[in-house]
Amino acid sequence: MMKPAIELQEQGEAFYFIADLHALTSVHSATTLRANVRELAVDFLACGLDPARAVFFRQSDVPAVTELAWILSTITPMGLLERCHSFKDKTARGLGASHGLFAYPVLMAADILICDSDLVPVGKDQKQHLEVTRDIAVKMNETYGEIFKLPQSSIRDETAVVPGLDGAKMSKSYHNTIEIFAPEAALRKKIMGIKTDSTPVESPKPTEGSVILDLYKLVASPGDYQEMVGAFCNGGTGYGDLKKRLFVGIWEYFAPFRVRREEILRDSELVDRVLAEGAAKAREVSNRVMKRVRTAVGIGEASPKFLMADRKPA
Repeated sequence: MMKPAIELQEQGEAFYFIADLHALTSVHSATTLRANVRELAVDFLACGLDPARAVFFRQSDVPAVTELAWILSTITPMGLLERCHSFKDKTARGLGASHGLFAYPVLMAADILICDSDLVPVGKDQKQHLEVTRDIAVKMNETYGEIFKLPQSSIRDETAVVPGLDGAKMSKSYHNTIEIFAPEAALRKKIMGIKTDSTPVESPKPTEGSVILDLYKLVASPGDYQEMVGAFCNGGTGYGDLKKRLFVGIWEYFAPFRVRREEILRDSELVDRVLAEGAAKAREVSNRVMKRVRTAVGIGEASPKFLMADRKPA
């Protein structure tokens, strides 16, 4: 997610937010949530997000997001949410079936529409939620007049879903993550713990659906990746050695980012400053959008012009 998203800051005005409101559906510790937010902010900056070229903020620092989510929810058909596979997938994995988890796509729609978004980078697993966003925007426009344009998706197939330790989508909610900035020993332990089958060392190993290969492809050169594919297909190399090769690939790939991360951590006020400045910029855009929305639905004083004239491409 981070790599294609960060690349978009070279192509236009990009908005990035840390979804702490969404995280409340699965994280119920204030200490953990604050730590996760800060860690993610540092990681994004270390991996190349440039706050001088992008708007980077914490979701909860833009109150208009939740206001818009409520307004959108009043016209969102229940059947639309009932068809969303994410709720079923997450409850099947043990997450509580809360209203917040069920209405997650509406809050996601608010995240997208509040910034007047034109293009939204999503993984394959989130494509349905963007389609829901478009459906909700169409419903709002049909009900109240032209308020929103319909955002388009940008999907990168090769990095759409990063597998976790168990082969499922890597997610903190699923407790199957490999932290890219984990200490060396902890990172090695996580990688060596990747689940594999019982194929003997001397035998060829299946490449289809291999977590080791899927992860290695993200960090290795094409030549190194093909060499590992050969090791799988030829036999004679055990999973332990293949995992060691994966560890080296990940450790070396993120080496320059670790250096940048240490620089960021030396400035104790940098993250707070970046998020505060990003939130101020995001609120400027969200307030402009909400002026249109409030006027259209009848909340507050009427504004003579509320449609698309004040939009700027984002």
